Amino acid sequence: MDWFFAESVGQTHLITGEDAIHITKSLRMSVGEIITICDKNKTEHLCKIERITSDGVQVKVVTESECMNEPTVEVTLFAALTKGDKMETVIQKSVELGVYSIVPVLTDRCISRPDMKSSAKKQQRYQKIAYQAAMQSRRGIIPEVHEIIELKKATEMLSDFDRAIMFYEGGGMPLKKIIMPSDKKIAVFTGCEGGFEESEAELLTSHGAVTATLGKRILRAETAPLTALSIIMFHTGNLE
Repeated sequence: MDWFFAESVGQTHLITGEDAIHITKSLRMSVGEIITICDKNKTEHLCKIERITSDGVQVKVVTESECMNEPTVEVTLFAALTKGDKMETVIQKSVELGVYSIVPVLTDRCISRPDMKSSAKKQQRYQKIAYQAAMQSRRGIIPEVHEIIELKKATEMLSDFDRAIMFYEGGGMPLKKIIMPSDKKIAVFTGCEGGFEESEAELLTSHGAVTATLGKRILRAETAPLTALSIIMFHTGNLE
């Protein structure tokens, strides 16, 4: 069942823009076929295509139900910027794994250091990737990709979380000893290709972050966040 998003859906709904193009040109769907639209309240609307015109794709709601695809824990990934298109892969796969939101972070060892104009373009690109991944994985929400920020600003956000975890090559505790059943909002910090500076690790721990390990092997910058998310989702019962 093809999956789309909308702010709200009435008994009839008009799909426009890129989604309408995707339905008609890529999927080659026709009148009578069924799609699902998920609204901002995480309600799934099973819809039948009634009409396809130059204005868009008009659908009619057949049934409605609550979307049950969202994890029980909200994980925000604070991922240090990586080189090339690695960040795009991290965003795509993180959304598939159930991340709640993503904050790209500039750390001392980041090679990629976009200016303000480039940062805005990257954020738009990243958000589009998150949108497409949310459609593919049938999420109940579209995870937000925030603007690129400095690590110090990221630490100022930690009071909003039940748990903050930093994955550090300098060692730490296994995740199963850190995550508590009561944790509903978790912040996860992963480094770039060169990892974190010792001073950055100290900054994060001074703001309440706990250092964690992903095992004896050193994982690549694009592998670590996906591994961390997978383990968190497993230990919180969200991969069952």
